[in-house]
Amino acid sequence: MNSMDLILQAALDERALSHLYRRRLTHSGPQKPLLQVEGESLLAFCSNDYLGLAADLQVVSALTRAAYEYGCGGGASHLVCGHSQAHHQLEEELAAFTGRERALLFSNGYMANMGVITALTHASDAIFQDKLNHASLIDGGLLSRATFNRYPHLNYDVLEKRLIQSQANRKLVVSDGVFSMDGDTAEIDRLSRVCQSHNAWLMIDDAHGFGCLGENGGGVAEVYRASQAQLPILIGTLGKAFGTSGAFVVGSHALIETLIQFARPYIYTTSLSPAIAEATRVSLSLIQAEGWRRQKLQALIAYFKNGCQALNLPLMPSSTPIQPLQVGGSQQALKISHALREKGILVTAIRPPTVPDGQSRLRVTLTALHDFTHLDRLLDALSDLAPLFVEPVERQS
Repeated sequence: MNSMDLILQAALDERALSHLYRRRLTHSGPQKPLLQVEGESLLAFCSNDYLGLAADLQVVSALTRAAYEYGCGGGASHLVCGHSQAHHQLEEELAAFTGRERALLFSNGYMANMGVITALTHASDAIFQDKLNHASLIDGGLLSRATFNRYPHLNYDVLEKRLIQSQANRKLVVSDGVFSMDGDTAEIDRLSRVCQSHNAWLMIDDAHGFGCLGENGGGVAEVYRASQAQLPILIGTLGKAFGTSGAFVVGSHALIETLIQFARPYIYTTSLSPAIAEATRVSLSLIQAEGWRRQKLQALIAYFKNGCQALNLPLMPSSTPIQPLQVGGSQQALKISHALREKGILVTAIRPPTVPDGQSRLRVTLTALHDFTHLDRLLDALSDLAPLFVEPVERQS
């Protein structure tokens, strides 16, 4: 083993000893509640396919037809010759869906978040982020060269004090809409008022809210009736409730043109597959037309929460499909996850650095394809394992 590998292996060994080593699971077949994983049929509660659209036959058919029409790949970046009619129509439909002037597609959510933050801020600016924001938002802030601040989770009093103290040229406030590991939501109305009072720009990544929240699936912006003026920078991903892949940004004409000209992750990468764009157009129509998917999700969420309460399980407060069970230590979270798998149930153990030290958890996610018998099976297994859970640790600010 050469010197580089010796150094790398030592770090890997240390991670394993800390119960933080991650291993990939290989599955076959579509994303459905019964997932074929390494020769086992497991009842899965860890997919972000919240509305069950990833394997929907209407979406799959659209993808197949478009692949014959456009081929598989985008071929080039959007600014060379990779911007197809499929991309353009999807952008127009996303803008109409969100009530914004324009939309812009990115290849994935990580690139969208990093591209927007780095395009809008410079060394003379300041960025203010919720401490529990997604890693892509944090990384975008670190790479931006702007002064980077992180305020305690959902603590808008601290945020306002820091905005008052800042002498930055541009002030950008960034938050998840639905927090991916906790399942709670940002208070968009209050955030908007704070930003408008202190001449700050508000950016919300609603990756886990689109499709699931709001009467029409418009996410936190719809729930809080936040207009483009109140919420000028809104981001969503297509790989969760939409069931496909990619991401989008919606906002004003000036915002979108700025991103086209200055967002490096947009400019310097091959466009999303046109076939994926066509499939997403169908999933977007289903999100709006088939409200039963959200209604069923809400019924499943209520059922699971009531079941956990009856079992006195340490369920974190959330009204979204993300229902985390607080455990505490990484080793204990892995132990419970492995015990569930022995019962034929797949729930991933979430550990640091994804969550703070001492706050490892089982992140249960529900989809519209689950049914109440699936939840009964999960709750029965959790009842058997209840002694392994500990009281939740105080959330770090």
